Amino acid sequence: MNKIPALLLTAVLISPSLGFALGIRIPDQDAFATARGEAVTATADNPAAIFYNPAGITQLSGQNFLLGTYGIYLQSKYTSPNGANSVRTKDNPQAVPQIYYTYQLKNLPITLGLGAYCPYGFNLEWPDTAPFRMQALKGGITYFTINPVIAWKINDTLSIAAGPTFNFAKSNLERGILPFPGNSFKFDGSGYATGFTAGILWQPAKQHSFGVNYHSGTSIGLDGHSTISIPGYRFYRDKADTQFEFPEFITAGYSFRPNEQWNFEFDIDWTNWDRLNTLTLNQKTLGPVPLPFNWSSSFMYKFGATRYFSNGYNVSAGYIYSENSVPNSSFNPVVPDSDRNIFSVGVGKKYDRFSWDFAYQFAYGPTRTVTTATPADGNYRFISHALTFSLGYHF
Repeated sequence: MNKIPALLLTAVLISPSLGFALGIRIPDQDAFATARGEAVTATADNPAAIFYNPAGITQLSGQNFLLGTYGIYLQSKYTSPNGANSVRTKDNPQAVPQIYYTYQLKNLPITLGLGAYCPYGFNLEWPDTAPFRMQALKGGITYFTINPVIAWKINDTLSIAAGPTFNFAKSNLERGILPFPGNSFKFDGSGYATGFTAGILWQPAKQHSFGVNYHSGTSIGLDGHSTISIPGYRFYRDKADTQFEFPEFITAGYSFRPNEQWNFEFDIDWTNWDRLNTLTLNQKTLGPVPLPFNWSSSFMYKFGATRYFSNGYNVSAGYIYSENSVPNSSFNPVVPDSDRNIFSVGVGKKYDRFSWDFAYQFAYGPTRTVTTATPADGNYRFISHALTFSLGYHF
């Protein structure tokens, strides 16, 4: 360590702009739901209801299995304030899986379920030559949840459900130390936490259905190490940890079914990002580093429609408006959040025992101008393309 200049260590310790690419929710946990703009809280009639509204699994008979994957290509583009410099994030297609299983108990109004999914995730990486490299270069999160649930059909119109969640998170971040490429400060950490989910489904009439879904927040201690890498000097590694607050979120939905061929739904989804304030990266030797987030709670407004056909096919379309959660005061290029417009379409088919669904999703964020008096000042634009597929089996 004595070969690393004290000035560089000081820069690492006092930098207020170190950040994660964390807190990125993945509401896309089933192809049918994604095709409908995730507006399924009051529909919830396949095994993915374990995530979207566990009370909905009381609508399923026998045993049901659903396997799916959500793949996405996302890109953010930065343009300097004077327009003379621009840079894009690296191409990095990513995917997350989902698995759901439900079992309706015989002669009892009880249905059991088990889900495995990733409610947060993905990563973003800027080129090493980015003008804000000393603020952020790369960040990512892997967050995996196992969620058993029990649902009770109280009567013909009302069901409730709840269950614990067992969560594992692994994070990484990277930023430069000097303004030229080839040097970095990194943190890698992982940890576990428990939480819970709950849901209510109420269908007072055949044409109308209401649903509420709740996922608790989790506080995960990310234990790992930080590393400093500078060409010509010895690589340095230090024990490090931080406590990250993942948000709670709640969704309420209303479904209108004018007939057996159509289902329209509107959901409103609130995420409590106010839990995420300034964190501290504790390092055994180098000392603490502040991690300012100070994010704001935000809403997603979801609209979806499905047309069912007599031959088992269905087609769906949806739209989501997602509010920005990251204020200018704590903006970091590795989490270039903005207001988002998200469009989706999909098709599916049910057979006697099998079913499948496929959806395409496109999202874009209008240009966001950031003025933070740092090298990250400028204009940011976001686009993404996603494909998702689910395969179900009933027995």
